[in-house]
Amino acid sequence: MTCQRFGKHRNGLRRFRCPLCKKTYTEARKPALEGSYISQDRIVLALRLLVEGNSLRSTQRITNLDINTLMKILVTAGEKCNTLMGRLIVNVPVKDVECDEIWGFVGKKEGHKTIEEANDEGLGDAYCFVAIERNTKLVLNFALGRRNQATTDVFIEGLRHATGANPYQITTDGFAPYKSAIVNTLEDRADFAQLIKVYRAPQGNEGRYSPAEVASTEVVPVIGQPDPKRICTSIVERQNLTIRMSMRRLTRLTNAFSKKWENLWAAYCLHFAYYNFCRIHKTLRVTPAMESNLTDHVWEIAELLA
Repeated sequence: MTCQRFGKHRNGLRRFRCPLCKKTYTEARKPALEGSYISQDRIVLALRLLVEGNSLRSTQRITNLDINTLMKILVTAGEKCNTLMGRLIVNVPVKDVECDEIWGFVGKKEGHKTIEEANDEGLGDAYCFVAIERNTKLVLNFALGRRNQATTDVFIEGLRHATGANPYQITTDGFAPYKSAIVNTLEDRADFAQLIKVYRAPQGNEGRYSPAEVASTEVVPVIGQPDPKRICTSIVERQNLTIRMSMRRLTRLTNAFSKKWENLWAAYCLHFAYYNFCRIHKTLRVTPAMESNLTDHVWEIAELLA
């Protein structure tokens, strides 16, 4: 005997009732995220809003999802994106790699921490180290942590895992820990140079947040014979702008900062996965993953969650 329709579940799925035993059933479904009753369409809409620069509060108002539900969706999606990139971005042939760090903070800025919070690693400055392939625009690896030797070592180890054994050139800024990290980890495959920029001190009535003007640059070869014409950090520095425009919690001079490291890490994972696999680069006219021959089509956000 055919079951009769019996309304809808709170997640939008149809319910049915057996006319004999009077038991009710919900139609089978595959959840977009484990443990979530939210439909895939609403989850995809929420994530699309987040990767396009919306804050959690504005996303909440648009999707009518609870703020705690949104944060759980973000964290779960970030974990899936991290696993996805770790599985697909391995031994990628590269030619020119650029590295840089972008500043952010969790909870409060480092200078605003109290004496009791001075040793609290869960608060304060949070730097994201980013490595990008200059020609394909593929983000090869990133690491979140303090701007110190330990985070730099982890970052470069991940970069070695992401890139193939073919020789390539790598350029960084003048941050000192790069030298030992790259020499110890990539000496067998990379020509390495640092591009050191010297900034002019503010003069006159320049505002506090005015961009610093570059007074001079210095090229310092470190390993091998790097090509002077390819020593550049412009692409990765432009990527920093993309990050700040696409992640609301990285926008300067707002209250949309991260309160937990877990949330900031998840936001970075989601952003870079979306940038690599879903977002068509204006210059390339394909995604960075397609340009790197990692995929053959533009991914949808739902594919990042599969």
